[in-house]
Amino acid sequence: MFPRLPPVTKALLIANGVVFALQLLLRNSSALDIFELWPIGLDQRYTDASPFMPWQLVTYGFMHDPNSVFHLLFNMLALAMFGAPLEYTWGNKRFATYYFTCIVGAALCQLGVAWWSMQSGGAVAPTLGASGGIFGLLLAYGMLFPNQRVMLLFPPIPMKARTLVIGYGVIELLLGISGAQPGVAHFAHLGGMLFGWLLIRYWRGQPPFGRRPPPRPRIVR
Repeated sequence: MFPRLPPVTKALLIANGVVFALQLLLRNSSALDIFELWPIGLDQRYTDASPFMPWQLVTYGFMHDPNSVFHLLFNMLALAMFGAPLEYTWGNKRFATYYFTCIVGAALCQLGVAWWSMQSGGAVAPTLGASGGIFGLLLAYGMLFPNQRVMLLFPPIPMKARTLVIGYGVIELLLGISGAQPGVAHFAHLGGMLFGWLLIRYWRGQPPFGRRPPPRPRIVR
C-alpha cells in the first residue's frame, strides 16, 4: 500500500512518524514544547508554560502524545485512507493547500476556545495532533464521494461516507458542548471540518463566497 500512496500523503505520513520518534527520544525534555499549540497568554499565568508562536499553527499538527501511540496510528490510518483518494482527485498542490488550511483553521478555533475558557476561569493546556486536518479530510471525502461505502473500525459497521461525516460532526459537537470527554480538542476537530468546508465552497464559487451570475438570456427573433 505505502509505495502506491501519492507523494504529499506519503510525505505527511513520514513527517508525522519522524516527529513522533523525536518525541519518544526527548520525552523527558521540554525541547519540543515550543512546537505545540499553546493558548495565547498562558505563559503570563504560569512560568512553566511556553508562549504562543505563529509557527505553532502548523507544527502542532505533526506532534502526538508520546504516551498514546494509538492516537498516532488512528490518525495516520485515516490520512492514508481518505487523503490518498483526495490527492489523486485534486492533485498534489490543491490537496496540500486543503490539508494545511484545515490544520491552521483547527488551530485558530482551538485558540479561540482556549481564550474563552481562560476568561471564564477554566483549565487549558497545549494542543497537539493531526486530528484537525484528519477531520477536514473526512469532510472532504464525504462531500466528494458521499455514497462511497466506508467501514468503521469500532464497531465494524459499513455506512455511506456522507453518513459517517454527519455522525462524526454531531458527536464532536455534543462532546465539545457537554465536556463529557475532557482532554480532547473537539472544537479543533470541528474547526478543521469548518475550514475545509469553506475552502471547498470557495473553490466551487458557492455561498458565502458568491456565485458567478448566469448569462442573460438572448431573445432570438
